[in-house]
Amino acid sequence: MPSRGLFKSKIGFIASAAGAAVGLGNIWKFPFEVEDGGGAAFVLVYLVCCLLIGFPLMVTCIALGRKGNSNVVQVFDNLGFRRWNFMGKLMAIDNIIILSIYLVVAAWSFGYFIEMVKGNFEIGKQFGIYSADIKTVTIYWIVFIAVTAFIVSKGVSKGIERAAKILMPTLLIILIILAVYVQTIPHSGTGISYYLLPDFSKLSMRVIFSAVGQAFFSLSICGGIIITYGSYLSKDDNIISSAAFVTIADVAVALLAGFMIFPLVAFLTSGSMEGIEGGSGLIFVTMPEAFGLIGFLGSAVGSLFFLLLSFAALTTTVAIMEVPVAYIIERFNKSRSYAVVLLIAITLVLSMPSIVANGYSDYFKNFIRYPGSEASTDFMTFVGQIVDSYLQLSGILIVLFLIFKWKISSLDLEITRGNPGYIGSATQKFINVVLKYVAPVVLTMLFILGFLSTFFGISVL
Repeated sequence: MPSRGLFKSKIGFIASAAGAAVGLGNIWKFPFEVEDGGGAAFVLVYLVCCLLIGFPLMVTCIALGRKGNSNVVQVFDNLGFRRWNFMGKLMAIDNIIILSIYLVVAAWSFGYFIEMVKGNFEIGKQFGIYSADIKTVTIYWIVFIAVTAFIVSKGVSKGIERAAKILMPTLLIILIILAVYVQTIPHSGTGISYYLLPDFSKLSMRVIFSAVGQAFFSLSICGGIIITYGSYLSKDDNIISSAAFVTIADVAVALLAGFMIFPLVAFLTSGSMEGIEGGSGLIFVTMPEAFGLIGFLGSAVGSLFFLLLSFAALTTTVAIMEVPVAYIIERFNKSRSYAVVLLIAITLVLSMPSIVANGYSDYFKNFIRYPGSEASTDFMTFVGQIVDSYLQLSGILIVLFLIFKWKISSLDLEITRGNPGYIGSATQKFINVVLKYVAPVVLTMLFILGFLSTFFGISVL
């Protein structure tokens, strides 16, 4: 069997794991979750959730990976719980599906970077036409997966770690440059006030669970990535500090994104902060217009923005691809190159319905209509919602596995490797309490509420 490889340094693991966590959602989803949740009120809850739920789960997944010392399927075999390896199989499949839809958005981002370099600010008004142009999108898809595959094919230290050490600092530098620059445009102060001043009247149970969900997904926990990366972590490394640095890096990027996005929104709305759509509409329709209005620096700012998105997407696609690649290598005793090429072929087939679902094919554009819904849901959105629901369920299963099978005492012992003072510490008590009593209840409620709301239109809160 080919050598598994290890991260050569702690900073390499942190950069790689943080790169996996820092994705497109941090740039466009987080700011508008903040807006919907009452500004700083949501931010405070989100930060608490990252500490209270995200951090202990991050620690758990790293420890599972390092102790099992294998891919997401064989981790459970190596721990002595073969019947539970169905979770790993679902994670491997889930990551292939995620990659198939994530690469489509990544292709849009890279294509927009090219358009901003050209100074084509009208591209936002043509997003429907652009996303339906399967030839153009497929070309950029191929470019993006080729870069992703090249990095993954080089292995853990020479590929993933080396790329992360370049991409993550570059991503942060671009984000800081943009966040600083947009403070100079008109109405930026209004945008920052909107972002930082809390409106506690909007703080409800729905907002709180939304913050839990954002913390859960933005950290990329329980989907197999952190378990896989944890399996490449040295036995001498401190899991607690590693998990803390990854969590802090992810939160920092999300917070910086708000400092970048909200001044731009205030600039576009002349300070009213109204009538701006979030998500894809904000990024691919509205932002090019904003860059066109900035002036002679518009092309440079727009290019940096979509380069930032492309880097954020790349660090994530590399991590997503590594999960099934590691499984193929170790389960079927194949070379890394073979596994990567196989994944490219599988992903291309799975990506095509998502590529054509954005206007080219009426069938995939109007793929399904949920009970009680008046509008159809396209294939790409539908698959994304299925994946999100599974990730919520996966979090529940991992916590149940920890409590009833592997046992929290085994987690404690693994953490002491590289951190001999952990047993008896306040950190240990905090993590144990969260994993035993808080995480199971919160994650179960999050799954039930999210499932009912997404697929049946039932809003309990």
